[in-house]
Amino acid sequence: MSDCIFCKIIKGEIPSTKIYEDDEFFAFKDLNPQAPIHTLVVPKKHITSLMDMEEADAPLMGRLLYRAQEIAKLQGLGEGGARFVFNCKGDAGQTVWHIHCHILGGKRLDDGFGAK
Repeated sequence: MSDCIFCKIIKGEIPSTKIYEDDEFFAFKDLNPQAPIHTLVVPKKHITSLMDMEEADAPLMGRLLYRAQEIAKLQGLGEGGARFVFNCKGDAGQTVWHIHCHILGGKRLDDGFGAK
C-alpha cells in the first residue's frame, strides 16, 4: 500500500531503528515507547488489521508470533517476560493501518486495569 507508513519503513523510505529483518518480517523500535523495550514486529505483506486477515494469512501470523517471541528473547526479555499486543481497529487504539505486534518489556507492567 503506497501511503502506509509501515510499508514505507519496510522499504527504507522512512528511517527506523531496525531490530530484526528477514524475508517476511521487519521489527523496529517504537517511536513513542510505552516500556523500556517497545518493539513493533510487522509482516512485510500489507494486512490492514488482525480483524481483516484472511484464513490464508493464518500461517504467516503464526510465524509472526514465533518470530516475535524470538525477538523478545534477543532483547533480553526471555527471563522476565514480555507483553505481546495487537490493537485492532480504531476503538482499540490502532493508529497505523498495517497489522503489527507490539513487544513490551524491560520492567514489570501494569495489567491495564490498575493492578500490578
